[in-house]
Amino acid sequence: MKDFTQWRAHPWHGLETGPEPPVMVHAYIEITPFDVVKYEVDKPTGYLKVDRPQQTSSSPPTLYGFIPRTYAGERVRAMCPGATAGDGDPMDVCVISERPIDRADILLTARVVGGLQMIDGGEADDKIVAVLAKDPVWAGVEDLAELPHALIDRLTHYFETYKLFPGSDAEVTIQGRYGRDHALDVVRASMEDYAETFRTEQE
Repeated sequence: MKDFTQWRAHPWHGLETGPEPPVMVHAYIEITPFDVVKYEVDKPTGYLKVDRPQQTSSSPPTLYGFIPRTYAGERVRAMCPGATAGDGDPMDVCVISERPIDRADILLTARVVGGLQMIDGGEADDKIVAVLAKDPVWAGVEDLAELPHALIDRLTHYFETYKLFPGSDAEVTIQGRYGRDHALDVVRASMEDYAETFRTEQE
């Protein structure tokens, strides 16, 4: 494993997964609902970088980022029927907040309530859905079924189309939605995949 800087913790490897994972997790936010450019963390340095401008008018309906010290490996793949592999990235998370949050490169705490089972280019690419801790409207939500259907529909549509551009074909499929219990299992699997993968790299 690489020796990450002592001055700024690497958001994937240097931060804790959360105060009570897999229920209460940390989320490092890469994109906000106000962004028309897709940003993502640069894995070697931990800095936020420009990935690409959004190709369509679609914008993410929630905050979007990942859960530190997670990894979509073999355990995550096994929970996603039809996937040939995990995507090798940290576990993605969409965080719902009542108040607008318009900046990325921030860390927050959120409660896991469900997820979208997604395959991108044959790889498992689940999107965990969570609510901002202490949010005055959403903090009490325990399960995906308690959220407005329209909001989850928007999330689904965003991920089905966010890589499209004129003349292209979608390689993304949303196979279904799942509630809290399955989402906790997915996060737990990604924590175990991370521990195994990066422990092996250190040896």
